Amino acid sequence: MEVKIGVQHAPREIVLESGQSAEEVERVVAEALAGKSQLLSLTDEHGRKILVPAERLAYVELGEPAPRKVGFGAL
Repeated sequence: MEVKIGVQHAPREIVLESGQSAEEVERVVAEALAGKSQLLSLTDEHGRKILVPAERLAYVELGEPAPRKVGFGAL
């Protein structure tokens, strides 16, 4: 699943492909915004961990994964 994270005072958003379900990501984001944790912590498909301070979150956008394109087909 594609996750886009907007961070306050940062010119670019963070984009990652996560192996977590939409419900899991939504739960983690809700916990960070509710103050249960000070960091939003997500792991991408390659095992890299992304940490964002909860008070700096501007927005989190959840999307469907884009299927990988293979070969030299017509666009």
